[in-house]
Amino acid sequence: MMGVGMMWPILPTLVDELTTGDVSYTAAVYGATAVIFSIMQFLFAPFMGALSDRYGRRSIMLIALLGLGFDTLLLAFAPSIIWVFLGRALGGVFGATYSIACAYIVDTTKPEDRAAGFGMLGAAFGIGFIIGPLVGGFLGAIDTRTPFYFAACLSFINCVLGYFFLEETLPKENRKPSSLLKANPFGTLALLRTSPTLLFLGGILLLQNAAQRGMETIWVIYTQHKFGWGLEEAGISLAIVGISYFVVQGFMVRPTVAKLGEKRTAVLGTLLCACMFLILSITSNPIIAYLGIPLYALGSGCATPAFQAIASAFVEPEKQGHLQGALTSIGGLSAILGPAISAASFSYFTSENAPFDFPGAYFALGAVLFVLVSVLSTRLQPKAHSLTA
Repeated sequence: MMGVGMMWPILPTLVDELTTGDVSYTAAVYGATAVIFSIMQFLFAPFMGALSDRYGRRSIMLIALLGLGFDTLLLAFAPSIIWVFLGRALGGVFGATYSIACAYIVDTTKPEDRAAGFGMLGAAFGIGFIIGPLVGGFLGAIDTRTPFYFAACLSFINCVLGYFFLEETLPKENRKPSSLLKANPFGTLALLRTSPTLLFLGGILLLQNAAQRGMETIWVIYTQHKFGWGLEEAGISLAIVGISYFVVQGFMVRPTVAKLGEKRTAVLGTLLCACMFLILSITSNPIIAYLGIPLYALGSGCATPAFQAIASAFVEPEKQGHLQGALTSIGGLSAILGPAISAASFSYFTSENAPFDFPGAYFALGAVLFVLVSVLSTRLQPKAHSLTA
């Protein structure tokens, strides 16, 4: 996650260097690279998990880490924008290792300790995303390609450490010889059709995640255009995102849900997100943008676990893994739709063809989506025996 964080504030600048258009053209091209990455992750995340079920966790994880290192070097040396597209596609394939990491947690923990294991994994992601953007922003100010070299080194170091210290946790007798052709993201979504509430909740999560993924895609370009931020400011803002989510999800979710309940937490959390999106769409004050990050993280960081808890109550314990796969697939679809919409709207409303200049158009649209999610959430009927009860 440090490697991902290092590259995030720099990728738009790399795309800008390799293209000759204005900011609207850069946004469109960068959005397209984000969509390619998301499509490959959506397609290959269940496939990588299935490979680890069949051939073992360790070997597939090491291959992925090695491939990710070479892919990051490809971005570092990219001579044209075509190579960036290729690099982002390969990054989506080799970076789809979260399902393997989750499988490691399941292999190595008792059922009663599993939530803590996943929490540790989430904390590691959060800490990596605090450090990565800060380092990437400062290194990128020296040279655009430098963060990619460092990120590649991290992947190779990961691979070496994994080779010597990472143990195999799936014995050969427990490996599944099932067909890899059945490992597709669309199959996991079938579980949502088993309950009208799950299907309804899946639609809500699709809208919510799409709004957030779109914001993540254009954040660096938007803040550079609107506030004149450089790579250092962009890196600092992304580090604030990581700190905010770490604090919210580590210390505030449990008491908030205990006090408000899952449904009201989801309704109020997404409504807070809508307010912050609306403010970001019209403000010209960068201080407000900085202050808005923790408030947005509070809304989103509390609402998402509340939605997951509501969903978990409608599925038997032995199908919880299947449910998480379905929710991950929804997240994958959102990561395709959100960046496409945000990049297209920013590109259009900063171009000469726009009826008026409105770089915050996507945030205005995102505010509408969050209001819709909040309203739809009021119709949810959680079961009384949900996991957070």
